[in-house]
Amino acid sequence: MQQERLKKYAHLIAKCGLNVQKGQEVNIRCGLDQPDFVAMVVEECYLAGASRVNVKWNYMPVDKLNYNYRSLETLSEVTEIEKAELQRRVDKLPCRLWLDSDDPDGLDGTDSEKISKANRARFPVIKPYRDAVENKEQWCIASVPGKEWALKVFPDLSAEEAVEKLWEAILDTSRVDEDPVAAWQKHNENLARRCKFLNDYKFSSLEYKSANGTDFKVGLNPVGKFSGGGETTIGKNKVYFNPNIPSEEVFTSPMRGIAEGMVVATKPLSYQGKLIENFTIRFENGKAVEVHAEKNQDLLEKMISMDEGAAYLGECALIAYDSPINNTGILFYNTLFDENASCHLALGRGFNDCIENYENLTVEECEKLGVNSSMIHVDFMIGSKDMSIVGVTKDGKRVSLFKNGNWVI
Repeated sequence: MQQERLKKYAHLIAKCGLNVQKGQEVNIRCGLDQPDFVAMVVEECYLAGASRVNVKWNYMPVDKLNYNYRSLETLSEVTEIEKAELQRRVDKLPCRLWLDSDDPDGLDGTDSEKISKANRARFPVIKPYRDAVENKEQWCIASVPGKEWALKVFPDLSAEEAVEKLWEAILDTSRVDEDPVAAWQKHNENLARRCKFLNDYKFSSLEYKSANGTDFKVGLNPVGKFSGGGETTIGKNKVYFNPNIPSEEVFTSPMRGIAEGMVVATKPLSYQGKLIENFTIRFENGKAVEVHAEKNQDLLEKMISMDEGAAYLGECALIAYDSPINNTGILFYNTLFDENASCHLALGRGFNDCIENYENLTVEECEKLGVNSSMIHVDFMIGSKDMSIVGVTKDGKRVSLFKNGNWVI
């Protein structure tokens, strides 16, 4: 892989993804797969003005050993060191970067119930810290290729060839061209225009249909709005950043408790290091009441029972089937990419910044207005080549938004 192009990608992440400000701290979470690139990102963060860059390395085989050998009690504990780190995040509001390279099957063979119970036990301790930084910090998820992930995507290639090919796909779909920052500025402007069109209509619901069996209606929040691309932090220092690289979506948080019908997943879902494949979800009164999956149905059932809000929707995202990611023809087995290939929904936590004037509201007030609360936020893909989506206004006007999988507007 050409080093110059990788440096552009590192610069894009620091300047456009995180938009590091002078004197800010940066926390990076990453695997052991691409240490040279991590070093490039660290340098770009310092060049952008970071005062301190902390790197936390992860290794999935060690995570798997911990899940297999540690007791439920020790997995459930939030240590004093972790609490101190969470409090520092509240106090300092550092930029947070996750460079994802995880093996999609990396946690096969672990006890899903044990992991779920541990996460449920930890969540009440972590939630107050998370709520305290809601919409106040810059964060970004981007990806680098790991060997196991690359071989999952390109099983017929050697490890070296697969990693190289996955690098190319990541950089192409992340718009790493001659001037990536300018390319993202133009892309954000396009997404903003789509959001304005949708927000001007103030739709009360969306109706989805596809020949594969998706027949679904979801209610939208009367004080909600669509967002997409870059976001701006709230508080004294308002900073514009891009939380996902790549991103093709415009999205909103629907009204909790209003969703009816069946949705059919069109891509596998990687959850807790395992793949849930060929699954359907049926909703009644806003809640997922029936699920079926050809692979790992038990994991899907555990996911929607993680807490009271896990079976409700937190996001509806609209993406053209004719998207740059989908047009690669690659199944990435990675939610960041596959969710941006075509339309998706998300179970669990909604986004407070999809509520009008959210910056003047508390987390609790946003929840009372209909934003779902949960410890999880899990995206799954439902976009298809023949999908139609109709927006319905509160006075009954029907506006075609998607036909044959793509935007009509």
